Amino acid sequence: MEKTQSRDGTPLAHTRTGTGPALVLVSGALSTGATLAPLAAALSDRFEVLVYDRRGRGESGDTPPYAVDREVEDLAALVGTLGDEACLYGISSGGALALRAAASGLPVRRLAVYEVPYAMDDAAVAARAEYTGRLTQALRGGRRGDAVELFLRLTGLGEDVIGRARQSPMWAGLESVAPSLAYDDAVLGDGRPPREALAGISVPVLALAGGAGTASMRAAAREIAETVPAGRYGELEGQSHMVEPGVLAPVLAEFFAGN
Repeated sequence: MEKTQSRDGTPLAHTRTGTGPALVLVSGALSTGATLAPLAAALSDRFEVLVYDRRGRGESGDTPPYAVDREVEDLAALVGTLGDEACLYGISSGGALALRAAASGLPVRRLAVYEVPYAMDDAAVAARAEYTGRLTQALRGGRRGDAVELFLRLTGLGEDVIGRARQSPMWAGLESVAPSLAYDDAVLGDGRPPREALAGISVPVLALAGGAGTASMRAAAREIAETVPAGRYGELEGQSHMVEPGVLAPVLAEFFAGN
């Protein structure tokens, strides 16, 4: 695993695989670069794919205080290791970060996102505000497990599923990256689609959602596609938020190839 320093000195752990045009994959909440490794493998026959641990996760470092602009600078540093520009793909809150980066003027050739969880009505905005307050309290109190539970409830998981997750071997790993939930929350702001920023993105954007997922995710993807000047909407039949790499990879490859 390689490491690249961001502008503020934070070391960013990443791996590169494949050959071809540069592509950076951006993970969502409670995830590390390893989460996207199967997708990277599926794309490596056509692209040089970089996956990385976002700051505060995995083998990457962290430098307080956090700001969304620092994560945009992280992406700029990683794109710089690949050349003058790169394509970006982001899933969930990682998609929101990728959109923010493109809107800031990062040298992005094309951008695809999958199920960015924007709040599409007042009830969803209120729920996110409540989540933000409770998450802040949990993390300030060092209650990492409670923070993870709050996030899982926000995603719609039931109490029985959360209870089983707490008893599973994966729980320790989730708690280890729990502080970064505040980073994902900051990237999403108040939850509403940042229409002004989206309207300022000048590169082609493919906004994807799963046909078996929630209506709100599909609505958010359509909003992105309709607000970005060169936006396009796509729906993956039978897919949920946990999208299958084998289904997603051909769609991304076609789009990033300029089709």
